[in-house]
Amino acid sequence: MALTITLVNSASLCGRCWRHNIVHPLLGPLLSNSMSKLYSSYRRPGSQPEKKTIWQNVDLSLKKSIDVFKTQLSLLKKESESHLRGPGGYRFDQYLLEQTRVVWEFRSQEDLNKWVVSSDVEIGGKSEVYLRLGRNNQGALLYGNLNTEVPRDGETKYSGYCSMRSKPLVGSFARKKYYDWTNFNSLYLRVRGDGRPWMVNIYTDPYFSHQKDDLYNYFMFTRGGPYWEEIKIPFSKFFLSSRGRVQDSQHPIWLDKASFHTLGFTIGDKVDGPFQLEIDFIGLLNDRAHKEEFAYEMYTKN
Repeated sequence: MALTITLVNSASLCGRCWRHNIVHPLLGPLLSNSMSKLYSSYRRPGSQPEKKTIWQNVDLSLKKSIDVFKTQLSLLKKESESHLRGPGGYRFDQYLLEQTRVVWEFRSQEDLNKWVVSSDVEIGGKSEVYLRLGRNNQGALLYGNLNTEVPRDGETKYSGYCSMRSKPLVGSFARKKYYDWTNFNSLYLRVRGDGRPWMVNIYTDPYFSHQKDDLYNYFMFTRGGPYWEEIKIPFSKFFLSSRGRVQDSQHPIWLDKASFHTLGFTIGDKVDGPFQLEIDFIGLLNDRAHKEEFAYEMYTKN
C-alpha cells in the first residue's frame, strides 16, 4: 500500500508524460477511474472543482491487485500469440490478400457494450439518446430526441447534439492500441436512417502531433424509408476539422490509416425532434477501382 501511494505521488510530481508512460500501464487497471481525471480538463459550467486527492478515490486491496495482475498477464499472452501468428492476428498471406473485413457487427448485448452514447446533457442540455439491439437482435438501434435549447448557465453558447462512439482499444496493462486499416481504402456501412444527416467521425492519435486528437469527418446523408442503405466512404473523403486546425492546401494532412483510435456517429443538424439510425454492421473495403488520394480541391497560395 505504501509503495503504491509513493508511486502515485511521485508520478504527480514528474509530469504528465512520465505518468502516462510508466505509472499508467502498471497501475492503470487499478486506478482507471482516478487516473483518467488527470487527462481531462473538462468541467461542467457552474460545477465546483474536485478537491479530493487521487488516492482518496481508490480502493486498493491485495486480492484485487493479484487478480488484476493475473488477468493482464493472460491478455499479454494472447497478444503475444496473436503477434507471432501474423499482422493483426492473421496469417501473412491472408493479411495481404484480404479485401473485406467486418470490424463491428451488432448481434448481442456484448457488441453494444463496445460503444458508448453521449449527448448535450453533459453540458446541461436536454437532448436524449439511447442505444439498443434492433428487431430480432439484428443490428443496433440508435434513437432519441434532439433538443437545441441552450442551457442557461451563462457560459454555454450552443447545444443540441447526440453521439455514439466506439470504446478505444486497450491492450494488456492499460496500453493504448490502434486499428491498422492500411490494407483498405474505404469504410463500408449498412445502415437505415430516417432521412436526417449524420456526421461520421474518425479519431486518430498520431505520435507526432501537437494536438491531443485529430478528428476526421464525413457527412452521411440517409435516405429514410423501409429499405437498408449500403454506404461506401473512401478514406480520401474524410476531412480534418478538429481543434480549430485549418487544412493547409499546400501541405494536406493525410489520414493515417495505421493510427485509428475510435469511430463515432454524431447528429447535430439543429432540428428539434426524434431521430433514429439503425446500423447492421461496419466494415472495411479495399476498392481497387478507387484511385483518389485527396478528394478536395487544392489551391496554391500567393
